[in-house]
Amino acid sequence: MSFTVIGYPGDRRVTMFADACRAAGLAAPHVVGWPDVLRGAFSLPAGVPVRIDSPGEDPEADALLRGGAAPTLTGGGARWYAGFVAGLDRIADAARAARAPLLNDPDEVAVMFDKRLCHARLAAAGVPVPPALTGIDGYATLRARMAEAKERRVFVKPAHGSSASGVIALETAPALSSPTGPTGATGRAGTRIKAVTSAVRRPDGFHNSLNVRTYRTEEEVAALVDALAPDGLHVERWMPKAGLDGRVLDLRVVVVGGVPTHAVVRTSTVPMTNLHLGGRRGDLGTVRAALGADGWREAMDVCARAAACFPRSLMVGVDLLVGVGWRRFAVGEVNAFGDLLPGLPGLPDGPATGVDTYTAQVRAAMSALPGYECAT
Repeated sequence: MSFTVIGYPGDRRVTMFADACRAAGLAAPHVVGWPDVLRGAFSLPAGVPVRIDSPGEDPEADALLRGGAAPTLTGGGARWYAGFVAGLDRIADAARAARAPLLNDPDEVAVMFDKRLCHARLAAAGVPVPPALTGIDGYATLRARMAEAKERRVFVKPAHGSSASGVIALETAPALSSPTGPTGATGRAGTRIKAVTSAVRRPDGFHNSLNVRTYRTEEEVAALVDALAPDGLHVERWMPKAGLDGRVLDLRVVVVGGVPTHAVVRTSTVPMTNLHLGGRRGDLGTVRAALGADGWREAMDVCARAAACFPRSLMVGVDLLVGVGWRRFAVGEVNAFGDLLPGLPGLPDGPATGVDTYTAQVRAAMSALPGYECAT
């Protein structure tokens, strides 16, 4: 007996989960491709547990979700999300028909893929999160709300983006000289502006890039924000992060079965720490020493509390922000598919010591589901 995986056949996520299944003495999982789900042309084996994995690297699924738009385009998130949620609903219906248990809940996955809903759920549960500015429908509203809240530094995020797509680290400051107008280095009321993002402007719109760049004119920043706004925005206070050796850092913590099992330090010289944008893995031992035993326990407790907001999902990945001074924590995001951390062993004082994220999940699922017996 094994699992069914909704994913991208041959993708490294599916492959590593299959390897973990075989290592546990199980058959390789049955794989259902996301394009079949999106077309409604699939069924699930009766009684076999289902793992929903990411459609992100499947070009056919991406084309269906985007309606043929370029995969690098920063806009179109609302359309992508609507198609994705429709697919999740089909999976839920098929699982009920097959009496197949789900390892991650489709409704919870949908919440995690809407940054506004996810932030609200965490805040309602008392999980520390950066304060949000709501009701942002464009650049003019953003600047007005920032002024009302006396916020000079915010993160502007597409509501349904991932991998820092379209994310803007925006900061403003009084100009050192008189304003030069809307197209100069300063903007309204003599304000200097700086926006750090991976989005690059092309004739057909803004596209994702692997190179982080800085925009310093109000015209450029307004164009980017207004291009992203129709798909929905999530805006939150920029929390200054702790750093080591001149690099800011945060943590990606994988929580399996409600318990933090894996953690990776992500460091960068720019506000976004994503590894594909030039971020690097940092030394976890150094971070734990800086936090101290009590600080580390609190950090892991925050991650467990964030995961508890999604009780029907076996695994979540929590992006944990560590504030300057190493005493404050906030959850930046909770990721439904945040377990792609190749080669990362489990925490030495956790239940997954020495094994990867996929092995930890297979073991946890086998312990929780009737009829499974771990061979290792």
